Amino acid sequence: MRSEGILIVVSGFSGAGKGTLMKRLVEKYDNYALSISATTRVPRPGEENGREYFFLSREQFEKRIADHALIEYADYCGNYYGTPRDYVERELSLGHDVILEIEIQGALKIKEQYKDALLLFVTTPNAEELRRRLSGRGTETEEVIKKRLRRAAKEAEGIEKYDYIVINDDLETCVKELHGIISAARHAPGRNEEFIEKMRRDLEGE
Repeated sequence: MRSEGILIVVSGFSGAGKGTLMKRLVEKYDNYALSISATTRVPRPGEENGREYFFLSREQFEKRIADHALIEYADYCGNYYGTPRDYVERELSLGHDVILEIEIQGALKIKEQYKDALLLFVTTPNAEELRRRLSGRGTETEEVIKKRLRRAAKEAEGIEKYDYIVINDDLETCVKELHGIISAARHAPGRNEEFIEKMRRDLEGE
């Protein structure tokens, strides 16, 4: 019924499990394409360039900004993050549902450009669980954890701008719920205008 893919924008608190959730969604279901963002932050242990992120210098990133090669970009905790334009638009034209995992500033910028983008916000069941997950990473200092929690408090003020809230308590349950939300969104009238127009023309011809 629908030829072009849905642009799915996923944000959430640092530590809420966005990355794990998105990877599991792509593994379990067909037709999803997980966009890889560009960033100037230092890779974490085990991360590889071109897999988790495209790791760029500030100079390289700023050249992409000047070339309008990014759909959106933002400065988050002292580092740039951005979404490559060519990959996203190519995958959408092929009918794939493209998932962007980005922070709230970028999500709202994308919504301005792509009015039918589906915005999803991932959170833990409560603030205590969020702190526990951040501490459990073992890769962040206490100072960084506090900084991320302060950032989360600010982000919480913008959650109502999203289309859906996704509570990541049990991974598999959350993946099924997320897939259900996206599947339902595919059938929204605004995403099926060509189908509706064809149905009207065919009915008028009867």
